[in-house]
Amino acid sequence: MGQLTLRISIQENDNTIGFTLVGRLAGPWVAELEQAWKDVSKRLGGKQLSLDVRDLTYSDAGGKRVLRDMFARGRAAFITDSDWSHHFAEEIRGYNGNFAQGRA
Repeated sequence: MGQLTLRISIQENDNTIGFTLVGRLAGPWVAELEQAWKDVSKRLGGKQLSLDVRDLTYSDAGGKRVLRDMFARGRAAFITDSDWSHHFAEEIRGYNGNFAQGRA
């Protein structure tokens, strides 16, 4: 995978929907994540949403805006495993907590 790409993986079961983000969330990839979120949000219902940002390496302002929307509207839990990913999740959440360590 190149340095300027983003891989979005979506895992869904009866109770949860999880987004795993790998790479850089910037430029045209922001619109890709936003469209994926619009598609998935219709099926969210009472399912728990998780956002795995362990392998996210960067996000521009547009990417942070989409993640804030996902967090707020989906009551998302973040999956983090490093100081950077934990700090990034805190920034998106507004420093209010709700983190998961390791794989959900």
